[in-house]
Amino acid sequence: MQHLNFEVKARTSRQADIRVWLLANGAELRGTDFQTDTYFKMPMGAGRLKLRQGNIENNLIHYQRSDDAEARVSDVALAPVADAAALKNILTRALGVWVEVKKRREIYFIENVKFHLDELEGLGQFVEIEAIATNPDIPLERLQAQCAHFMAMLNILPGDIVAASYSDLLLPQPASAASEAGAR
Repeated sequence: MQHLNFEVKARTSRQADIRVWLLANGAELRGTDFQTDTYFKMPMGAGRLKLRQGNIENNLIHYQRSDDAEARVSDVALAPVADAAALKNILTRALGVWVEVKKRREIYFIENVKFHLDELEGLGQFVEIEAIATNPDIPLERLQAQCAHFMAMLNILPGDIVAASYSDLLLPQPASAASEAGAR
């Protein structure tokens, strides 16, 4: 399955408030997933390839998107996986592992919009809003408007938005970036 989505990821200390709002506004809780996302080494410019292993979602996912500071458009290709362990072994042998991300994720839906309440060891708590083009007739502008609407409803401010992927946040930062961050 291939589709476009528009997503926002933000740091939050308000997951309990967000959870209450989602449930009070008709969100369907799909469950809590304990996920390991294994990102494989890919050539520069080839996008990202990850194997998601969880108790709810088990998929091979390839996506391309920019890491700008705003919400992002992603071109996503996703395939359900029946034997994730065997596929992980093959992809590890062929490509090598770049990084693994382990998270606890609550998954909610309101129509075509998916919400994640994520907790990652060493990184903290996040909320993601992912407006998914469930058919090709849904224009990008509608996905953007949906994200903006839910950002306002959940009181997500521009300063809360995280541009980097969880995989990037877990990687060691170059010494020059770390020293610049410390100097601020």
